[in-house]
Amino acid sequence: MSNRAKHAAGTLDIRNVIGALLLIYGVILLAMGLFGDGAPEKTGGVNANLWAGIALLVVGGGFAAWAKARPVVVPVKSDE
Repeated sequence: MSNRAKHAAGTLDIRNVIGALLLIYGVILLAMGLFGDGAPEKTGGVNANLWAGIALLVVGGGFAAWAKARPVVVPVKSDE
């Protein structure tokens, strides 16, 4: 094995991108569920925006936690 330097993928890790998008959409749906004009007759009495927003926040947080707990380690190429 060589003594190559290594670093984490960081923001280029796809889990960070997907997690951020899910969190953004989750916040938007949660806000619409809480403050928007709901139409419970269309969804059988369930606030679909609220529950979908909560689910997206949970899944997006899971992606973020997964990326933080197990970062992708990328070897740094050197010109040697």
